[in-house]
Amino acid sequence: MAALQTSTLDAMKNNQAQLLTEWKNGLESSGATRNLKEQDLQQQASEFLQLVISGLQNGNGQNIATPGWDEIRQFLDKLSQSRAQLGQDSHQTASFIFSLKGPLFALLQNHYQDSPALLAEQLWEISELLDALGMHTIRTFQKSREAVIKRQQEELLELSTPVVKLWDGVLALPMIGTLDSQRTQVVMESLLQRIVDTGSEIAIIDITGVPTVDTLVAQHLLKTVTAIRLMGADCIISGVRPQIAQTIVHLGLDLQGVVTKANLADALKLALTRLGLTVSKAH
Repeated sequence: MAALQTSTLDAMKNNQAQLLTEWKNGLESSGATRNLKEQDLQQQASEFLQLVISGLQNGNGQNIATPGWDEIRQFLDKLSQSRAQLGQDSHQTASFIFSLKGPLFALLQNHYQDSPALLAEQLWEISELLDALGMHTIRTFQKSREAVIKRQQEELLELSTPVVKLWDGVLALPMIGTLDSQRTQVVMESLLQRIVDTGSEIAIIDITGVPTVDTLVAQHLLKTVTAIRLMGADCIISGVRPQIAQTIVHLGLDLQGVVTKANLADALKLALTRLGLTVSKAH
């Protein structure tokens, strides 16, 4: 297997300014610099090229998983995370690495113009290294993007399950959309925490905005009700429309003595009654 020649490394070291200029121009023409500040791009390109040269100079070879390439992997991890947060896609992020091939290959072609066989070997060595670094960037970018999406989903879940204080001792949780396992967990955690924080005695779960209730949804509701009761509070489910009531009966679901009401107003009225309170019109 061919090895990287000292002459190749010298050519890269002695022509860094030229490589950076041509590389930056290539990135700009390909559109890979979208949302990037020119100063940041210049700094990242300069640092990456220096890390590549340092890694090759230390004889670390092409296996970027070795400790000798730790620093450049850490650089690429940070790069991928920042590009994901800026809204770039994996193609744009990988282009940062792959766009270096053009100016670097041109430099080596000129450097080895009298040795075509050696040129082919060196181009292969450099290409293999840049491909490995580019693929590492793509993998890291995907992980970073998935982390961003997961965080956004969690934030949306929290926003879609607001716990509202209707009265002293009465909390309400209006549910909108499909109730799945992940959302049930968020619902239970937020609702139980608010019960602890406010010392509320009654929690109303309003399912007016839940499109359908099947066996799985009913099980999720029962889990939430059970958790509320274990906290020493009572639970009322409101928003049970005729269609949902028929579905529950058709499925043969047992809500295990859970009190249900047709709407939130009726549920609040019942909650106030249980607290020994009455609301009347002012005369």
